[in-house]
Amino acid sequence: MTILVSGVVEIDPARRDEALRSAQPFIDGALSQKGCRHYAWTADLSKPGRVYVFEEWDSEADFAAHLAGPQYRGMLGHLQQFTILSAVTRKHRVTLTEPVYDDTGRPRADFFTG
Repeated sequence: MTILVSGVVEIDPARRDEALRSAQPFIDGALSQKGCRHYAWTADLSKPGRVYVFEEWDSEADFAAHLAGPQYRGMLGHLQQFTILSAVTRKHRVTLTEPVYDDTGRPRADFFTG
């Protein structure tokens, strides 16, 4: 079962780029962890202080190991150096994954394979 994490973090716009650049070692560390498929902290180009968080983990156990590990704790400590205006993150348990486009190349909102 896949675990997705999505989040929106609002940082002082004057320090957002610095916060993201200097977080790269924690991002790289998370990406090296067992079960981590994606771990991205991305600036919203339309909103100067906004950062989007996207993580994909192979399992709940892999995500739990991340939360207990040094990359997660390091990122938390790192972010405390910056003015965080708000942060909302959510985890999602995914039970069915399939492509957006069907065999004919048509985008589909419905789940058509299962």
